[in-house]
Amino acid sequence: MSWLDISIGEIVGHYNNRLGRAIAMCQNPYNATICLGDSKGVVSLWAPSVNHPLAKILCHKSPVTSVTVDNRGVYMATTGVDRSMKIWDIRNLDGPLQDYKMKIAAQEINFSQKEMLAVGLGNIIEVYNDCCSKPATSPYMRHIMSKNVNNFKFCPYEDVLGIGTAKGFTSIIVPGSGEPNFDALESNPFQTKKQRREAEVKALLEKIPPELITLNPFEITEVDVPSLKEQMEAKKKLLYLKPKKIDLTPRKKKKGKTSVARKKIIKEVLRKEFITQSIEAKDELNVQDNDSIKPGKSFGVLDRFVSKKK
Repeated sequence: MSWLDISIGEIVGHYNNRLGRAIAMCQNPYNATICLGDSKGVVSLWAPSVNHPLAKILCHKSPVTSVTVDNRGVYMATTGVDRSMKIWDIRNLDGPLQDYKMKIAAQEINFSQKEMLAVGLGNIIEVYNDCCSKPATSPYMRHIMSKNVNNFKFCPYEDVLGIGTAKGFTSIIVPGSGEPNFDALESNPFQTKKQRREAEVKALLEKIPPELITLNPFEITEVDVPSLKEQMEAKKKLLYLKPKKIDLTPRKKKKGKTSVARKKIIKEVLRKEFITQSIEAKDELNVQDNDSIKPGKSFGVLDRFVSKKK
């Protein structure tokens, strides 16, 4: 798996999942983690900052064929070769909320904005309404295509499902699948050319670094406690530093001074140097603390281009 930062064109993560061949992949829009389904029936959650899965669960006893997450990041749907489709609460992966048995193995699944679930079964598209919180006895809608379905996706803010087949592209109307109300500040489907340019700049400025992608998206608002602890420990260690070992062998014999006097002078000079260095180190720590208290001006993702003070 590789993560590419498209803002600067650099790879920020490249790991081996060590769980077999990856078959299905989707992104959780709630926290930007990647859900990866493999040939062992395991679905794992990944972030670019760590080289091991944040969480993993055995969803099927057979290989996973498709994975999808709804727009709120609450429900996750998985399908397997064993012809089963399971609905999971992605916040609590103890067990599936719903378990459906299909006629054949589903190749593709996708959630709409209103949590309708479309399932591709060969050349048939079935749409289920409200199948996550309670079991659905029959599909809300069924559509038969002339060719096998390759992939499909719901159109945002419209009651339309786009379907790609071996013959071409087809779109069908699914009443009630799209969100009728939209937030113009977050996502405006009727943007002008100027608003689109401003939205690109705003998205770039609000972009967070890949290190902050975790299961809990609210961690970026918390205080960095470990770094504060490290600073306090560094201050405490400074008071208990051992002085350097003093070399008492006299280099040159000076007339009129005994070896005891020379050793005393050497000890006194080195002791003064050690005290001076300790005071300077304490002053540097205090200056760093004061600098850390004063927040600098942040440019978001453009901070990497700002020259750092030496």
